[in-house]
Amino acid sequence: PSADDLAEEMEDVDFEDEGAEEADAEAWDSEDDEGVEDGMEAQDDSEVTFSQHSASVFCVSLDPKTNTLAVTGGEDDKAFVWRVSDGELLFECSGHKDSVTCAGFSHDSVFVATGDMSGLIKVWRVDAKEEVWSFEVGDLEWMEWHPQAHVLLAGTADGNTWMWKIPSGDCKTFQGPACPATCGRILPDGKRAVVGYEDGTMRIWDLKQGTSLHVLKGQDGHQDPLTCVASNQDGSLIMTGSVDCHAKLINSATGKVVCVFKMESVTPKAPISEGEEAESNSVESLGFCNVMPLAAVGYLDGTLAIYDLSTQSLRHKCQHESGIVQLLWEESSAVVYTCSLDGAVRLWDARSGKMISEYRGHSAEILDFAVNKDASIVVTTSGDHQAKVFCVQRPDR
Repeated sequence: PSADDLAEEMEDVDFEDEGAEEADAEAWDSEDDEGVEDGMEAQDDSEVTFSQHSASVFCVSLDPKTNTLAVTGGEDDKAFVWRVSDGELLFECSGHKDSVTCAGFSHDSVFVATGDMSGLIKVWRVDAKEEVWSFEVGDLEWMEWHPQAHVLLAGTADGNTWMWKIPSGDCKTFQGPACPATCGRILPDGKRAVVGYEDGTMRIWDLKQGTSLHVLKGQDGHQDPLTCVASNQDGSLIMTGSVDCHAKLINSATGKVVCVFKMESVTPKAPISEGEEAESNSVESLGFCNVMPLAAVGYLDGTLAIYDLSTQSLRHKCQHESGIVQLLWEESSAVVYTCSLDGAVRLWDARSGKMISEYRGHSAEILDFAVNKDASIVVTTSGDHQAKVFCVQRPDR
């Protein structure tokens, strides 16, 4: 039969139940080009697609112990724990009433925590699939597990950083300036945390004493809100990124700024006429390489900058056509991964500055991603309501 005959036959089919048809359509991975933006052709390099979310998927984490489970949270007020190998749902982290923007497993994969924008945080025991703790704070900005203990840290819009023992719920708060604690990271020693704030300041906190060890503000701080912080493997160096387009390298022991990496704009900015918005740029993500003295900084204008820490100079500039959302280094090589607003994941060799490979499959921007320990898979989440698993292992790496 020709395509026309088939089309006519299809027209005769009576769909009794609209709902069933829709549910059916969702179950299938649709290959149609609907909603695919320019340049996002319907190419799908992914191995597994997880499609239980019904709105944008904001965050993803892999369980650290086995790397076999993922947790994703989305705009549909839902979080799911699922198997990476086949996308099989393990359980839903139910009860959220707002977009789930933070989700992650404890260091030993025993617990998974989910946090929504309104500040409701829940912790689940993974093997029992049951909720063991919940707490409500102010509007949630970020959340992170302690690298060695069942301790959860979170930053809120009122400037506080909260720390809880799980599941007992013993609690401590670290009071920042009266503005959102926009980003935070527990240092590898597990004793200190670095927190960045909307007013451009950064503090290093002593988690046990509850005191602030160092404060960077004024000239030492940033001129605009902090967007991201990272530390190197031994925690001796911290890097902060900001809306002011600067990345600062800081000695964590002294709290002193070692150097400032500024992204010089290549094109002179045209004068802005009234009613027009200036093209904004900012540091969106940053991270340290474990095997070489390199750091990567990803910018909203699509620039990936690789800086050499020993000479404190720009080593490579890798250009993306659209903004970088996040970057991650491979654990044991000089390969850096980026995900961007064009829906692609890219792997870059930081030594040469060359792109190694590119993976596509999303029909909207990628909002978060995670790489497993042996750098064989990448799990992405996107504005297209899906999470995807890509195999990135190559024999020559």
